[in-house]
Parts: sequence; C-alpha cells; structure tokens
Amino acid sequence: MTQFNQFFISEIESGKAGPKIQEIIFDIIFQYIQDMVFVVKVEEGPSFRYLFINEAGMRKANLNVEAIGRSFQDVLPEASAKSLQRMYEKLLKKREIITFDDVFYGDNGKEVYGESILTPIYDEDNAIRYIVAVTRDITEWSLERKRIAESEQRYRSIVDHNLDAIIIISPEGKIIEANPAAAVLTGSLERHLSNRSIYDLIDDHDLEKFKGLIEETCSGFSLESLDCKILNNKGKRLIVHIKTVPIVVYGEINGVYIILRDLSEQAKNMEMIKFMAFHDQLTGLYNRRALLEHLNERIPADHHPAEEFALITIDLDRFKYLNDTLGHLAGDEILKQVSNRLLQFQNECCFIYRVGGDEFTILLLNTNRSGANFFVGKLLTSFSQSFYFNSHEYFISPSIGISMYPNDGKDAEMLIKNADEALFRVKERGRAHYQFYRSDMNSLFTNIVTLETHLRRAIDRGELTLYYQPQIDVRTGKAASFEALLRWKNTEFGWISPGVFIPIAEDTGLIVSIGNWVIENACKQIKSWNDKGIMGIRIAINISPKQFQQPNLVSFIQSMINKYSIQPTSLEIEITEGIMRDMKETIPLLRKLKDLGLLISVDDFGTEYSSLNYLKRFPLDCLKIDQSFIKEILDDDKDAAITSTIIHLGRSLGLEVIAEGVERKEQAEFLIQAGCHKIQGFYYSEPIPPALLEDRFLTF
Repeated sequence: MTQFNQFFISEIESGKAGPKIQEIIFDIIFQYIQDMVFVVKVEEGPSFRYLFINEAGMRKANLNVEAIGRSFQDVLPEASAKSLQRMYEKLLKKREIITFDDVFYGDNGKEVYGESILTPIYDEDNAIRYIVAVTRDITEWSLERKRIAESEQRYRSIVDHNLDAIIIISPEGKIIEANPAAAVLTGSLERHLSNRSIYDLIDDHDLEKFKGLIEETCSGFSLESLDCKILNNKGKRLIVHIKTVPIVVYGEINGVYIILRDLSEQAKNMEMIKFMAFHDQLTGLYNRRALLEHLNERIPADHHPAEEFALITIDLDRFKYLNDTLGHLAGDEILKQVSNRLLQFQNECCFIYRVGGDEFTILLLNTNRSGANFFVGKLLTSFSQSFYFNSHEYFISPSIGISMYPNDGKDAEMLIKNADEALFRVKERGRAHYQFYRSDMNSLFTNIVTLETHLRRAIDRGELTLYYQPQIDVRTGKAASFEALLRWKNTEFGWISPGVFIPIAEDTGLIVSIGNWVIENACKQIKSWNDKGIMGIRIAINISPKQFQQPNLVSFIQSMINKYSIQPTSLEIEITEGIMRDMKETIPLLRKLKDLGLLISVDDFGTEYSSLNYLKRFPLDCLKIDQSFIKEILDDDKDAAITSTIIHLGRSLGLEVIAEGVERKEQAEFLIQAGCHKIQGFYYSEPIPPALLEDRFLTF
C-alpha cells in the first residue's frame, strides 16, 4: 500500500478527512460498486443481523431497507438462510477469512451465482463483532464454465458411447485415443491402441490408399472410403466403411477423427431388412411393397408401351366369417394353405403377392387377355379342392378382378385401382367368379380428356381446397403440425378422388401449377391462423417429383413466405424417396430449401429402396412411416419390426418420426411404446377443412 493510501486511510479513521469525504466513500460503496457488500453484526446464538447492505446487494439479492437490523432467518428463504448461517458459523470457528460459492434468486426470479468473501472484524478483546461479506456476481462465468463442462461431456458421450469405432490420431498417424467400439472392432484394449501407428491396422493392399486419405484430410477435407480393410488382433481382415474428419483447433489441423463401421454386419442387416420389407411375414409371399416395385420395374418411365401383362387381384369369399368363427390361428393356417396353392403357379413369368388380410395379387407377365383368361380358369379350378384344418374340411372360393397393361392403366396405381374395381364388380354380382376391368366400370369418367379439361379450369373456378390432417404429438396429445391434403369438388361431377385426378395432373404437367396453388394457399392459411393469434403451426406440403424439378421452386416458395409474412419454419416440404435417388440434383436443391428455413421430410419412408446414405447426406428433419407398414403392424411381426427399426433409426439420427395411416387404438399404443414422435391417421382425425380444424385442435 502506498504512503498516500496509508495516510488517506488514517485521515478517514481519525475523522480528519471530513464528513464530505466519508460521505463520498460511503456513497461509492453503497451505489457504485457492483459487488454486493453486506455488514452483519455477530450476536449470541450465534445470530447474524444485517447492519449495512449496499445498493448492489439489495438489488441482486432481492432485499430492501427493511432487511437492515434483521437476521438471515427473518428476510431470506429458509434454504438460503440455513446455507448462510452455516458459512458464517464456519468463519466464527476458523477465525479467518473464508471464501465460498453460493446460489440465490434475484429480483427477476433467475438463479444468480455468487462468490463470497467473509472477513471478520475484531473488537479490542479480539472477539469477532462484525463480518463484512463481499459477494461477486459470477453468474455468467459459472454458466460459461457449466457450458464448457457440458460440451466436454457431450463430446465424451458421442465418442465413448458411439456404436461406430472412433480413433483419434495425430497428423503423423499416431493413435492418441480410441473409444470402446474401436477396441471391440480391433480386438485390442483401448490402452493398447494408444501410441500405436494407425497404419499398423491397415491391410497392406489398402495402405497407400489410406495414407492418401489421411494426407488429404489433413489438408482440411472430410472424406470417406467404402471398402478399406483393417486387421484385428487375430489377423482377420474386416471390410469397413471409413470416414475421416479433420480436427481443427484455432484454425489449425492438429489431428484426424477416423470413424469406422464394420460393413459385414451391416450387409447382413440390410439383407434382412430388405427381405422383411418385401415379404409377407405369415406366408413368405411377396407383399404390397414388392408388388409396387415390380410394377414400376415393368412399366417404362417414358410411358412407351412395353410388353402386355395382367394384374390379377384375388379376394377370398367369406373369409372374414371363417376367421371370426374358427379364430385367427385357424385363419392364418388357411391363408398359408392358400398361399402354398397359389405358389404352384409361380415361375419366371408369374409372381404371387399377399397384399393384406385375405387379399392376394398375381402379376402375370408376357400375356394378353386370352392368356390371362386361360390362366384364371386354371386358378379357379385349383380352388375347387378343399382345405383342411384340424381334420375339418373347408371350401373357399375366390373372387377375381383383372386389369391389363397398358390398356387399363399406364402406371401401378391405376392398374391396381382398376383391378380392384373389377373385383368389386365381381363381389357385387355374386362372388366366386372373375371379371376383366372395363372402362364403363368407372362410368363417371369415360373420357379422361373430359376430366383433364375440367381439371385445367379447377383453380380458376375455385374448385380446389385444402383439407388438413393433424399429426398428434404423443408427448402432449395435441397437434401443432398438420399435413395439407388437396381436395377437388367439381361443379359437374362432385367430389373427385385424388387417386383419380393426381395421376392425370402428373401426366399432363398440371401438377406444377396445382402444386404452386397448394403452396400459396397453405401459406395463406398459416397467415390467417397467425392473425388469429394461433402461432407455432407447421403445415406439411407434398411436393411432386415434377414440381421438385422446376428451377423456380425455391424462389417461388420464398416469394410466398414474403408475401404472407410467415415464418419459414411454419412450412414442411415432403418429398418421396424416389426424388432422392438423383443426389447430384437433389442435394443442392434441398440445401437451398433448408437455407430458407423450411423443414424437409421423407414421405412414405421404407416403400422404396431406402438408403441409409440418403439419411446421412441429405438435410432431413423428419421421416414419415408409410401406412402400408402400419396396416398390419399388430398382426405381422415383420411389419412391427420394420416400424420399430425405422423409429429407432430416426431417433438415433435426430430426426422426427411420424407414423401415417393409424386407424386403431392398438396401433397408436404400439407406436407410442416404440418411441414414435407423432401419429397421423383416422384414429385421431380424418382430413378436415380449416374451420373444423380450428374447433377441434387449435386454441386462440
């Protein structure tokens, strides 16, 4: 302490500095020092009573002048009073300055972290009469320290608990650290991996390629190699997928993350998932997804006519009655016998499918109407023989509907629809026979050109409208997100199914203008709800492949967001897996949409060749499980397994998972148990108009 300071203090103590200077010093301590200053008197008990509290102390500790002269217990919450009492008693016991950290609540109700220094003041008998407490607000520092600690723990969790092997190396290739999964993969203990050269683990044939990978990564590039081989401690070669990521600290690359995944197990799992996705669990036949896949393979993308084939839809007459009477076990056994009987027809030109319940489909290739007629005759003959269960004999007849490609439809949906229409006519007229589809069965639209003409005028006539189906959040039981679904009520024909007019819109290119109408009206609806005080709403819009290819898609969506002054996060764009196959075109466009602030979801996930690479490389937010999985989720173990796998996969990747087509309480309970985020389907609500939606699901 300088001589001046010593002199100054002595002057104050002696009173020579004058009341004015003392007043100034008191004012500085009381008003301007940001640290909290408390002076307490020590009384018997011991008890501690406030004598002085500066301005910062009153403000930050949520005290007032009435606290002066009162004890901790009088003015503080019980927990805070006990904590302070304990620390002040500790000072009395140690008779020395002590420091401690404390947490209390300020006047705004927020937590305040403080670092306090307690200083004893002795009297002439060397007894502690007063204690001066200076508390510094270290909230920001404490929160920053907490954030750093949490960040470190998150990093450790990512590394230590990652199912993929993660090895951290120096730029020279020395192993610095390895996670437990790396030890399992290599068959070595983690400590035995440290300080080894990473190059010792690489097969000689891949060593140069791997070194090049590391060198390029050290130049600042994240890279991957799909077929590198490593050696475990038993000398066994493992084919792994390797991803390298540079470790950048203060702008300098001081190491490399190496992430390895054993592809052998993945290949097995993918084969299993693929089999489960395309086969019926009960009968082993192909399922509906396989049917769609095979149809799309047979139908040329350019719509040029290919070889004729027949699509044959079979429904077992009165099977529900048999199933309800004998029980599901008997019903399942009969279905297996029916499947085996149908399988006798399967060959390189004939494929059998179970598409649900007692419904079967046959794809008969390279045939004309006459050939299909002959085939169905043999099929009906085969059902003339009875089926047996528990020594009881049962006769089952089939009703059969047939559509022919290309005359009855040029895409999978239309062929299936028309075969079902023919089957419906069979059931209307007595069952147990077959019919080919005829255009007059769908008498409403005998001329597709007429329907196209009406569709071209639908927007101008105000015939299109949007219905909304809620997506229920399983945690809250409420809906804040909805799927916009297009509806068309024609002035002449009335309501027309989307299954009818959407394919026409796709074929004619009208889907682009209709899609733009959907985008604008969804934005307009969001704006309307926002104006009513309904905020935080999210609307999902389906984007067709043709609309997705339009060069002005991003700018149009941006213009609609600006026009209606809505938050970009209010819009969710739904794309199909088919769009994602062209990565070169799709990735840049999706990134532009993400840059706008939109959410991206994959609709009907799992109905095509789902690639995990898509989920890794595309900026996705949500997976929507196709309703075809949900339909049999309670009766088909494979559908249940696939659904659970998709949910787990989505959650692991940080994606929201929504299940579509939920119609039963038991289905919803299964999905909730599996961890699905949101549920959409008729169990909660059919698609409904905005006014009804507001009454049922929205609050103002």
